Amino acid sequence: MEPGLGEVSEAVPEAVVRDAREFGAYARTGGWTFALKVARSVRPGGQSAADSPKVSAKAFGELAGCSPERVMRFYKAWDLAADDGLVPHFEALAPGEDVELPDADVWLSYYSSRSGAGSVRGQAISAAAEAEGIRPTKALEVAENPTALRAAILADPGTAEAARTALLDRMKEDPALQTGLARAIARTDGLKKAVAEESRAADRIGYVRQIAENGRIRTPAGQTVDAPAELRAEAERHLSLIDELDDSEETGEWAGEAYETMKGLVAKTVDDDPELRVQERKTKFYSGLQKATKVFEELTFDDAADLDDLYEDDMVQRLEALQQAIGSCISALRKASPEAR
Repeated sequence: MEPGLGEVSEAVPEAVVRDAREFGAYARTGGWTFALKVARSVRPGGQSAADSPKVSAKAFGELAGCSPERVMRFYKAWDLAADDGLVPHFEALAPGEDVELPDADVWLSYYSSRSGAGSVRGQAISAAAEAEGIRPTKALEVAENPTALRAAILADPGTAEAARTALLDRMKEDPALQTGLARAIARTDGLKKAVAEESRAADRIGYVRQIAENGRIRTPAGQTVDAPAELRAEAERHLSLIDELDDSEETGEWAGEAYETMKGLVAKTVDDDPELRVQERKTKFYSGLQKATKVFEELTFDDAADLDDLYEDDMVQRLEALQQAIGSCISALRKASPEAR
């Protein structure tokens, strides 16, 4: 049978027994043990020294060999617990008085060892931590040690992924962060190239998704028409394969294959439909004509004095060739018009 506490006390030095008892008290109550020492010894704010045997937080810290700020963190934890009815208020406690203390597990709900916990920033971090289901002290500790956070991100893929997800979530409501990250990416060659590749893959997936979900195709000349059933089914097949990819898998190759397949099928759809093929040629011709017209209209000769400096033989020759080509085009179209038949 193990010896009782009295037997142990007789067999070991008093200092060891005192340490063991204090350890047992702390094991049961955690930080409440020390918070009680502060609560019964430090004067509440607004109370003069003449009205109380207690001392200021500064004086208590000097006696304890620690900062007043550390003393006040225990003080504030006790104050919050007193407001919740877990412990007596400061005014009801006298120096040296013992009271029943809450369980150790409750302590972390009231105490934070981080000095910034009471600031607006600290309160925001604490609120976010509670929303994520973790103790605020852990989030505050990470926030006050960015070097440790950086080391964890650099060394551990899981931490890096958590950081990436958090940044993406924050960017939705933080335009400044969006701008900062976009600028950093644009100025980093490797990242800029990666973003360009992902953007191209996203555009290609969007092209396939448009066909699969809306049942419409855009022809090479820019027409938008209904997609044949078999073409839409093929788009849905490719899209389902892409949607099943894990986040860790590269989508570029899959997107490229789906895009090229759909482009080929769209071109075949146009070729197989005589009416659509004619309309495609007409649309392509009009598109080219509009572009050429716009470019030529932007050429101005408002200042005649500058023409001497502008003149080049090659320039005139190109314009003459263009004039001949336009004339031939007009003649061919006039011959094809119904009135000429």
